[in-house]
Amino acid sequence: MSAPVFARIYEAAFRHVLFPAYESGLRRRHTLRWLAGYERDQWLSADEVQALQWQRLKALLEHCYREVPFYRERFKTIGATPDDIRSRADYARLPRLTKADIRAHFAELQAPSLAGQMVYKATGGSTGEPLRFGCDRGSNDRRTAVMWRGYGWAGARMGRRTLYLWGGAVGQPSRAKLLKDRLYNAAFARRMLDSFGMSEATMADYATAIDRYRPEIIVSYVGPLVRLAEWMLATGRRVHAPVAILGAAEALHEFQRELLERAFGCPAFNTYGCREFMLVAAECEHRQGLHVNADHLLVELEPMPGGHGPAEVVVTDLFNYGMPFLRYANGDAATPSERTCVCGRGLPLVERVDGRVLDAIRTPAGHVLPGEFFPHMLKDVPGVERFQLVQRRLDRLDLSIVRTDGFDEASLAYIRREVGKKLGDSVALDVHFVDDIPLTPSGKLRVTVSELPPGAHATGAP
Repeated sequence: MSAPVFARIYEAAFRHVLFPAYESGLRRRHTLRWLAGYERDQWLSADEVQALQWQRLKALLEHCYREVPFYRERFKTIGATPDDIRSRADYARLPRLTKADIRAHFAELQAPSLAGQMVYKATGGSTGEPLRFGCDRGSNDRRTAVMWRGYGWAGARMGRRTLYLWGGAVGQPSRAKLLKDRLYNAAFARRMLDSFGMSEATMADYATAIDRYRPEIIVSYVGPLVRLAEWMLATGRRVHAPVAILGAAEALHEFQRELLERAFGCPAFNTYGCREFMLVAAECEHRQGLHVNADHLLVELEPMPGGHGPAEVVVTDLFNYGMPFLRYANGDAATPSERTCVCGRGLPLVERVDGRVLDAIRTPAGHVLPGEFFPHMLKDVPGVERFQLVQRRLDRLDLSIVRTDGFDEASLAYIRREVGKKLGDSVALDVHFVDDIPLTPSGKLRVTVSELPPGAHATGAP
């Protein structure tokens, strides 16, 4: 039996026999039932999806008012009850939930009636502020179902041979834990590669591991896979071509998508999620934007100061009754879309995810420039292999560039001219040529970084 035929048989057996036996029989979870419902709901019309979303939001608000102490107080502050919330505009009157709120009111945010059904997790703290939060088990199962639906749009179905280039375990896992993980990954037909071990000296090892495993799908942090793609293109190394690549955990910029597709010979798909909600949005097969999981979440895009460019992402989980997050500002920015995807799904689109709100560039004059500007501009500059733009002061930007022989004085002049068009002479641009740009401790590559305090504005350099 050929490997592709075996893979097809195993995928079908996993979806219809092994996974149901494990998930429903052994773990007593309802993931497959939720998945069937979400796969059905995605084909509702846009109006029907909105009506379903509103129905689910109203039920959640009633629960929060009745059972969650924090939200009873929140409703009092606006002088309203759930009956007074009759529109999206009414709902937007409810104050945003912030990370500071969650830390200060961790216990009051939880419903006592679901105390025995809670699952607790923590964010990695990429902003320097790790966050602990909870969700009830039913909500956690639903998140897994939504993830499988969204990954499936790109062909990453459960049981399909998948390689993850992901952050590895920290500390010293026990032998029992290592064995359990190995068996679990084997059953799911997936191989895990630790992105934390990637360096110029180990690139060939990663390429060899991919070639030997021959995955149909690669799911990866964007930064490490882009670095591997750059190395492959520079050295002429080819590997087994998967069916699709899914970029996860960080924004996939268009110049990065092009690199991945040239290196691996397959389409690359963008996904957007965060630890607090798992998958928020993902591209379907047509890649005309990212479909928001609006039958599972309510995502509001609120304009930033000035009203231009990306908007701030504000999310409500419609099914986390154990520790509800109503209008949670997660610190990300996204560009809205008015398009309708030709796929026929009623789920709305966002044009792209632009990264963290705090990584927008600010000027002494009070202007805000989306961080997306720099990868968009630098993708066309000859000789730029890798870069990172860091703002530490309002009046200065530091641009680090790993350059190749194609970079010359004209390249540098173009960069200064284009930045000057956007920012004028109020901000100095310091360009540094470096041998490498390290990944973050969590294994990601941030191309635009603001180290300004959140409140920095036109009052001079901090």
